[in-house]
Amino acid sequence: MAHSTSSIPTFSERDAETAALFEQLAAARSEGEAERVACEIVHLYLDLCTVMANRYAGRGVERDDLVQVARLALVKALHRYQPGHGPSFAAYAVPTISGELKRWFRDRGWVVRPPRRLQELRADVSAERERLEQELGSTPSDADVAASLGAKVCDVREVAVAVSGFHPLSLDGLAGDDERSGMEHLLAVTDEDLDRAEDRVCLSEALGRLPEEERQLLVLRFVEGRTQREIGELVGVSQMQVSRSLRRITARLRAELLDTTEREMLEPAS
Repeated sequence: MAHSTSSIPTFSERDAETAALFEQLAAARSEGEAERVACEIVHLYLDLCTVMANRYAGRGVERDDLVQVARLALVKALHRYQPGHGPSFAAYAVPTISGELKRWFRDRGWVVRPPRRLQELRADVSAERERLEQELGSTPSDADVAASLGAKVCDVREVAVAVSGFHPLSLDGLAGDDERSGMEHLLAVTDEDLDRAEDRVCLSEALGRLPEEERQLLVLRFVEGRTQREIGELVGVSQMQVSRSLRRITARLRAELLDTTEREMLEPAS
């Protein structure tokens, strides 16, 4: 059944009801009675928890988690509150709930946690940026925000980068539309040098087993890029002899590398 507007208690009425309940709590003669009265007080302020949690919604933490934190803070305030030491229970509960919500963000809301100074500056920067937007009628620059807060521009910019620590992009997330694959495909590149690293190691070992004169022929042809005629003139042989020597050497190297690859493929099976 819906409540009429007139049936919704005012702040003063709720404060009066809360004060009466705290008197009952103090006079409770059993644990069960005290628990019942405490539950009544908590139910009176569940809407306050929801309102305060909603203020922090949309900042990278699930709303349900925030509501739960606020309600736990309400219970903590209930156990700590001493009637008569403040204007009202609500006045005591609000800063307690707010403090717990901020502490939750500070300690658990970050996936990548920035330094404490940036965490504390973040809230000030966010609030001041909103205030300046209303005052200026346009988006304030980092310099405007820094000047208004008396902070350094570099710190304001660092805060903007740190905010991504609440919910950084997943490498498994889509890259903008459903037809594209994950973000890792935008970041990963084919490293041909790395792919050939094992081949270079095997080739280096095979070259090390060649006689010096055969290694020199390979250097002249494939490193220095000399023609077979130029090589023949340098070593004092004919171009045909150079050609035959190079074919013989490269064939032996190829066979040796293939034999090494086949042995490595068979090793796990054995």
